[in-house]
Amino acid sequence: MRLALGLLATICALFVLTDGVDHGNFKTCEQSSFCRRSRKVQSAGSKYALIPGTLNTYADSLTADLVNKENHHQFAFKLEALVGSTFRLQIDEKQPLRPRYRVEHALKGQPQAGRIRVEQETDGEIVITSEKNKAVIHGDPFRIDFYENDVLVVSVNAKNWLYFEHLRQKAQEPTPNPSENENQQEQDAAVETPKVADAIDDPGAWEENFKSHHDSKPYGPEAVALDFSFPAAEILFGIPEHADSFVLKSTSGTDPYRLYNLDVFEYILDSKMALYGAVPLIYGHGQQHTSAVYWQNAAETWVDIQTAETNVVSSLVNFVSGSRKTPPPAAHFISESGIVDAFIMLGPKPMDTFKQYAALTGTHELPQLFSLAYHQSRWNYNDERDVTSVSAKFDEFNIPMDTMWLDIEHTDGKRYFTWDKFKFPNPLTMIKNLTELGRHLVVIVDPHIKRDNGYFFHQECTERGYYIKTREGNDYEGWCWPGSASYPDFFDPVVRDYYASQYALNKYQTVTGDVMIWNDMNEPSVFNGPEITAPKDLVHYGNWEHRDVHNLYGHMHLMGTFAGLQRRDPNQRPFILTRSHFAGSQRYAAIWTGDNTADWSHLQHSIKMCLTEAVAGFSFCGADVGGFFGNPDSELLERWYQTGIFLPFFRAHAHIDTKRREPWLFSERTREVIRNAVIKRYSYLPLWYTAFYELELTGEPVIRPLLAQYPQDKEAFGIDSQLLVQDRLLVRPVMQQGVSKVDVYFPVIDEKKNGDWWYDVDTYQRQERSGYVSVPVDDNKIPVYQRGGSIVPKKERLRRASTLMLHDPYTLIICLDRQGKASGSLYLDDEKSYEYRQGKRIHVIYDFSNGQLANRFEGKPKYKTAAWIERIVIAGLDKVPSSASITVNGVTQQLEVLPQERAVVVRKPGVKMDVDFALKLNYQ
Repeated sequence: MRLALGLLATICALFVLTDGVDHGNFKTCEQSSFCRRSRKVQSAGSKYALIPGTLNTYADSLTADLVNKENHHQFAFKLEALVGSTFRLQIDEKQPLRPRYRVEHALKGQPQAGRIRVEQETDGEIVITSEKNKAVIHGDPFRIDFYENDVLVVSVNAKNWLYFEHLRQKAQEPTPNPSENENQQEQDAAVETPKVADAIDDPGAWEENFKSHHDSKPYGPEAVALDFSFPAAEILFGIPEHADSFVLKSTSGTDPYRLYNLDVFEYILDSKMALYGAVPLIYGHGQQHTSAVYWQNAAETWVDIQTAETNVVSSLVNFVSGSRKTPPPAAHFISESGIVDAFIMLGPKPMDTFKQYAALTGTHELPQLFSLAYHQSRWNYNDERDVTSVSAKFDEFNIPMDTMWLDIEHTDGKRYFTWDKFKFPNPLTMIKNLTELGRHLVVIVDPHIKRDNGYFFHQECTERGYYIKTREGNDYEGWCWPGSASYPDFFDPVVRDYYASQYALNKYQTVTGDVMIWNDMNEPSVFNGPEITAPKDLVHYGNWEHRDVHNLYGHMHLMGTFAGLQRRDPNQRPFILTRSHFAGSQRYAAIWTGDNTADWSHLQHSIKMCLTEAVAGFSFCGADVGGFFGNPDSELLERWYQTGIFLPFFRAHAHIDTKRREPWLFSERTREVIRNAVIKRYSYLPLWYTAFYELELTGEPVIRPLLAQYPQDKEAFGIDSQLLVQDRLLVRPVMQQGVSKVDVYFPVIDEKKNGDWWYDVDTYQRQERSGYVSVPVDDNKIPVYQRGGSIVPKKERLRRASTLMLHDPYTLIICLDRQGKASGSLYLDDEKSYEYRQGKRIHVIYDFSNGQLANRFEGKPKYKTAAWIERIVIAGLDKVPSSASITVNGVTQQLEVLPQERAVVVRKPGVKMDVDFALKLNYQ
């Protein structure tokens, strides 16, 4: 029945028309000449082979020469083993006419080399092993098969779609009368004559037009493309950012997914269109194996997806036959320039691949606690009085709030690092008033710089040559919020250093060291540019074209901001929010899903999009609560808050033309629903904080799709209406209008359809069934469950801001599994500084079994805190204990135990967080 409903929904979706962005402002694959050319290889195939006798082997890698058998152009091939079941594949021209761009700054450092062993070498095949993995390189046609424990998990170029446009001289136009030029033959001899096989008969190869914009393409065609098949997988996921389902859809008969950072105004849903971020990382997942490929390329990229389920008819045929007699899922990466630089991660489990990718590109560093609390924003709060009033109203209605945000209108005419002196005459006083309440301020700093000779930043960038250049060597001038604007070339380390210096308090004198930063519009957005971004033939530091580095521009902006905030206060962790992002940007900033709309479908996609970002390194993800555009009704706003509290970044934000929507502007009932949701978020801050520390420690995402923890449950593969917070909470938001119940899926853990026990976090009612269960909901209730076998730390004393909760006591929620056991962790430090990296922290593991709870510390607990354990709630006991006893330093004390609905409460254990203890339940 569910399959039939799903197929019906898919068919219906094909006929839904959606208002939103103008598609005509953005290219299709057919309008991108390199995509058009590269895609043609899918029908004809390509012919590449290793050249015999060119193989060289080293301790960690092997190299060889690769040839295109049609035009005889040669390439340098390298395959390197890395520690942690990962390989790196690189293909570049052996002797390019000019260097081709290789991505910098995405990896967290030089990957740690592994070791290889050549097991077999013949004329047509080379077999190498590394750790428990094997790579089989086939010479002609060129292909690489990667095995994890003798299971084939990734095949490179299995479809023969490798396509590499080598750099070449442009063919000279024939002259009508050669005798007019005596030196014509000498000139012809001096220029390499293109071979017939080199000729590219495409009108966009050497120049290209889109609408009114012209791309000069001075270096001609230089695309690279390669296919990756996943024989052990049933689904593919990844390659954010797209407003689409978690599981990637077949692109057969449609455009590929596009990765090209763009300012997309009012984006549409269920679309493969490019958005603000580009993370060229894809996963293949099956019941037994998960693997991944990171395609390290910063140019415009398209990704074709081939799956078994190419259409409804084939789905039905396979369903009836009970088998999949189709090729394995595959991805075809197509980039405009650069080289082939691919990392193949062999898993074997989802969490293994997530950690393998984190080992390459890094993780979010542990954020300050306030950044995990509630943020209040809109475009724009009008003036100082408005900011002060909104802050006071949160206190009046007893709703916690940590951070106020100021958008572009706070500046003096969109000049960043300045203030509007009429609206914000005393910003330091305003900031001080917030800080005294325990709150923070975030201000916006975009990369477009107003072209005003009286503006210090523009004047200095102009005098020093810090802007991105046109091909003619002039400062590029575009159009954005300030009007005429230019864009700093953040790829130049000198420019980045200059920009970072602007955050110093002796320069940016109207802020304090506690004010944090929002980097928006950094794709970059250029209102009058092609596709609302910068022209591709602009020139950056190092003489690289913008086409080579486009998807990295926002990343470089972030690097400058992060450096500036660290220099401003070296011992305070920066908080930055960015819209544009690339692989590795997670090391510097949080992200959000951009310009969404006050609509139920956009609420639904906030989960889908953040799940996809989380498995691509960006756990610190959220969506504008209530929708950026439009005016949500009460029900939608309530449900959005209830959903938003379970995404890591939790901010309400709205467009300047929307109605004000602070909680007290709605009915008392709605206000209370919102207040209860925000309070719940604050109670779980210890869990969120612990999860982010453990993310930095291990690379395990904070929020996860079900398949992360339940990789064998096929029904769970495509579920993107639910999420896990670590492996401890299961959240199924209410994202449909007017419903009184929703279906919650409880995943299975074995072939017998057994599942974990799950406990309702409000009532502790236990759910023992697996599969879909219809769960009642009301205005204040969305289904949230704690996994049996887990321990969750909470803080339940209400404060106006998280910074005031530092020394508040903890509550431990223990939910038992079928064996009567549970475990969980808690992390605490000063919630602000880097001293935790010098050991001033507490990371404690709690274990419950046989009616006893004990703790153990990961490392010596060196952080001094006044916090203590106030309550312990235990759910899943067969009977109520008569009492409990706690032993600390050899001294035993009796504790009171009280029943609480379907759980019991151990009152006031009173033990400090850095002290060993053992607690035992007593039965008469």
